[in-house]
Amino acid sequence: MYKEVLESLNLKPGKIIVDATIGTAGHSLGIIKEISPGGRLIGIDKDEESLAVARERLKDFIEAVTLLNDDFRNIDGILGRLGIKKIDGILFDLGVSSYQLEDPERGFSFNLEGPLDMRMDRRSFISAYDLVNNLNEEELSNLLRSYGQERWHNRIARLLVKERERSPIATTVQLANIVLRAMPRGSGYQRIHPATRTFQAIRIAVNRELEALEETINKSIALLNKGGRICVVSFHSLEDRIVKWDFRKSAHEQMITVLTKKPWIALERERLDNPKCRSAKLRVAEKN
Repeated sequence: MYKEVLESLNLKPGKIIVDATIGTAGHSLGIIKEISPGGRLIGIDKDEESLAVARERLKDFIEAVTLLNDDFRNIDGILGRLGIKKIDGILFDLGVSSYQLEDPERGFSFNLEGPLDMRMDRRSFISAYDLVNNLNEEELSNLLRSYGQERWHNRIARLLVKERERSPIATTVQLANIVLRAMPRGSGYQRIHPATRTFQAIRIAVNRELEALEETINKSIALLNKGGRICVVSFHSLEDRIVKWDFRKSAHEQMITVLTKKPWIALERERLDNPKCRSAKLRVAEKN
């Protein structure tokens, strides 16, 4: 949804834009070209390795770019330290980047053998290994149901606890195989891999993603100039629900005008070219 995101931000030379999940600068490279000359881009990401890639990709514009290894939930403090009171646009592209998924050492993918990690910020103390091996059966079941909307949460949690009594569950492939074994016989065709929801739930819990998003949407709206835009690309219904209700509440308070009554989704051609975007939803609002 690259083109739609850039158009939705209403970019012009001289604007100050925040990419709150800059990753490897996929969107930001286009953003900085549109706001130059005179514009400024603030890029935030918890993943220091992704930021290193972003820094290299944006090196030709580095004087107009500030990159920060931080959590977007600290957006107000980050901008305060930079002496920026208001911004003209902010982008959140949520979820895991291809760069992270394709690195087995990060532990995000059930297709690649790697340590059970899933931390966006490697400085964090809690990893997927800690949750999978230390939460009790009820806690694991609740996590899978609440964050993954996993139908078979009880069966998966029960088998995880049983298996870890023999030895710790230490790798992504171990976890994925246990999930597969927990599925009832004849559970039928699934459009996505059976371990997808389990991995999603654990990743969300490790990184406290929903809590951070809920905390940050209202902060971001308050920081926008009149006419400034907030764009959020979400990848599952829990994220989208938070964005929808926060936008609706702020619109009711006449702080913003919601520009997407229904979220934009990727075109079929784009979904075929990039399967990762098949569940992507874009919501946009403008500050009144």
